[in-house]
Amino acid sequence: MKYLVTGAAGFIGFHLCKKLCEEGSEVIGIDNLNNYYDVSLKEARLSQLRKLNNFTFEKIDMSQDKVLAGFFSKQKFESVIHLAAQPGVRYSITNPEVSIKNNINAFFNLLECLKNHPSRLIFASSSSVYGNSEKTPSSVEDNVDRPVSLYAATKKSNELMAYTYHHLYKIPVTGLRFFTVYGPFGRPDMAYFKFTKNIMEDKPIDVYNNGDMERDFTYIDDVTKSISLLLKKDNYGGYKLFNIGGEHPVNLLYFIEILEKNLGKKAVKVFKEMQPGDVKITSADSSELAKFIDYKPDTRIEKGLAEFVSWFKEYYNCK
Repeated sequence: MKYLVTGAAGFIGFHLCKKLCEEGSEVIGIDNLNNYYDVSLKEARLSQLRKLNNFTFEKIDMSQDKVLAGFFSKQKFESVIHLAAQPGVRYSITNPEVSIKNNINAFFNLLECLKNHPSRLIFASSSSVYGNSEKTPSSVEDNVDRPVSLYAATKKSNELMAYTYHHLYKIPVTGLRFFTVYGPFGRPDMAYFKFTKNIMEDKPIDVYNNGDMERDFTYIDDVTKSISLLLKKDNYGGYKLFNIGGEHPVNLLYFIEILEKNLGKKAVKVFKEMQPGDVKITSADSSELAKFIDYKPDTRIEKGLAEFVSWFKEYYNCK
């Protein structure tokens, strides 16, 4: 199999490329290597991938339509796994134009390429599309018409755009609503990463909504295994949406306790109000995923955070 993975230098993209290559597939990865967070971390991920004989990389900005079209004109893929995006709920509020460029315009360019060079599309959506829904756990059948951040709105827009291109041009599409993916080589802008860094450096951590929040954390290996199994399923002619979540929401204060235990240090907590765009709880109903691939994420937060902290200490040479 020959796969294209967009956002290959990103957190999920890196781990997926590695897994697919280890399974024997040929993988081409693209990324624009922007500086939203530390580019050296992206380069470190790529340096590992470049050691694999069946992986190749091209630096491409997907918002440049002619560049992307030229790339597709020279390639043919069994499937395209689209993970490239501008992340960040709060970032989308302060930098809306960047979110539109990288999440809407780039996705449109990709769909146009798939219209002209058909292959199956698997793309990253987000649990943020559920907004502040009072119904938990969240199901793919729920209404998602009230996003509370521009980031969430861009992801909902991706789902609608993908369905339209599926309907018009028969592109097989699978959308994945990820629930707070974490693990080694993760994103420095995410809370678990920032908390770990600050605790190790004896700096305070901001605890929003006074700690009265819950997140359905999903370990990275569960995500890559789910995608790998989806790629092996026949979805040609279909349009599907799945939640990928651990189904075990974790209270923020308990989450911090686990970090403290693994780090052997206490956090200095600064309690703050809820931030614009945040939601109080995320909770996944992954039953549809389990029916389709006979698997759903099962790594508990205690094990997953221990793996992350072990990686963090080694990568940053913490004493």
